[in-house]
Amino acid sequence: MAIKDFTKASLDLHEQHKGKISVRSKMPVTTQDDLSTVYSPGVAAPCQAIADNPEDVYKYTIKGNTVAVVSDGSAVLGLGNIGPEAAIPVMEGKAMLFKKFANIDAFPICVASQETEEIVRTVRNIAPVFGGINLEDISAPHCFVVEEHLQDLGIPVFHDDQ
Repeated sequence: MAIKDFTKASLDLHEQHKGKISVRSKMPVTTQDDLSTVYSPGVAAPCQAIADNPEDVYKYTIKGNTVAVVSDGSAVLGLGNIGPEAAIPVMEGKAMLFKKFANIDAFPICVASQETEEIVRTVRNIAPVFGGINLEDISAPHCFVVEEHLQDLGIPVFHDDQ
């Protein structure tokens, strides 16, 4: 049985769409009232509610349905250590899988460092936006150390490569 070559089709698709995922608004902004409700001054209401009760972040923001797909590009599929930029298409693909099969919004975060401490620091700094962290294509053994150092974030942190 012949194996189909997807090289050209994949390159064409990625070039045509400039990647595989996008961010879209969940509500229309067509009037001044719409703008005032979703941005200023209306946005102050959910901000204040979250400041008063931090758990409301799950009620009023994307955090409750959003995962960061984090990679340093050090162990990408069968490609090896290809770096963060070259890893973006894989992380976009993983984000698509989250959306398609779990209806979870996911964002690729490709870190320009392969130092364990830097990856941990980066994830800690971006964690307030996300309801979970998926560590993806980070080489062993430091993927285990990264995961271990992030267990106290208060959100799920997992990897499925090792």
